[in-house]
Amino acid sequence: MDMRKPVNFPGPDTAHIKRQFKSALPLVVLLLVGLIAWNCWYTVEPEEVGLVLRFGKFQKETQPGLHFKLPYPIEQVIKIPVQRQLKEEFGFRTEVPGVRTRYSQKNFEHESLMLTGDLNVAVVEWITQYRIRNPYFYLFKVKNPRQTFRDMNEAIMREVVGDKTVTEVLTVGRQEIADEVKKKLQELCDQYQTGIVVEQIVLQDANPPDPVKPSFNEVNQAQQEKERMINDAWAEYNKVIPKAKGQALQTIQEAKGYAADRINRAKGDALFFEQILKAYKEAPEVTRTRLFLETMETIYPKLDRKVIIDEKVKGLIPFLNIDRKVKP
Repeated sequence: MDMRKPVNFPGPDTAHIKRQFKSALPLVVLLLVGLIAWNCWYTVEPEEVGLVLRFGKFQKETQPGLHFKLPYPIEQVIKIPVQRQLKEEFGFRTEVPGVRTRYSQKNFEHESLMLTGDLNVAVVEWITQYRIRNPYFYLFKVKNPRQTFRDMNEAIMREVVGDKTVTEVLTVGRQEIADEVKKKLQELCDQYQTGIVVEQIVLQDANPPDPVKPSFNEVNQAQQEKERMINDAWAEYNKVIPKAKGQALQTIQEAKGYAADRINRAKGDALFFEQILKAYKEAPEVTRTRLFLETMETIYPKLDRKVIIDEKVKGLIPFLNIDRKVKP
């Protein structure tokens, strides 16, 4: 065999390839048309609205249901959940919600560590619940609206906490802080046209930093003991003082009653004496006799023994036992 002669290998069957391409072309066209047709329809869920963009420019807003649009990349739809309540967590993250909620073990103190108005430090964790009220504003008026909203939350919370004492932040002022943050945060959202409505601010937890927790707990225990002792003192005060006041008032009322009785009796006696005097002036003998008889009616029942004699009888005295003592 002559190795110098060229070897001719069989070339591709061009006609066969063309026949295969012609036979597959309808299938490719059919798939392409189906893909375009499938991309022209979209569904908006009941809690959403759809924003239709044509070459990146807003065109219209569609309500829940099945809708038609031009295929991508001519038109695209962004769905915004306007009826769903959304939330942002600060200072912690929930990994698995439920009966046994599991939280992230990462450290988020850069969000929750704050300086109070009396130059103390508190760890404040909170939840912001909100809804998207205006999807157009939410999507086009603010760049990265979710991160902007989180930054607003941190700024407002630090501002409000910075005006409170650490005692107010950790104990009695929590609801007041939440209400004030909600009001100021909504004003800021409206000012920046974020399209967000703030529904609730929930202070999840507020504690002193871990290094000072033991000292803070001791201070709280001392304050609680102080409050308990004050309450006990007030309880004893309320037990003794009202009783003493009641007794004093009773004594005063009895004295007033006695004084009124004595005055009324004196007035009655004076009036009775005036009537007797008037009667005496009109009939002296009769009045004198009546007074004598009334006096005797009062004296006689008190005597132990009574002896009635005629005033005309003489020599009776020696027979009376004058030495016998009469019982009082």
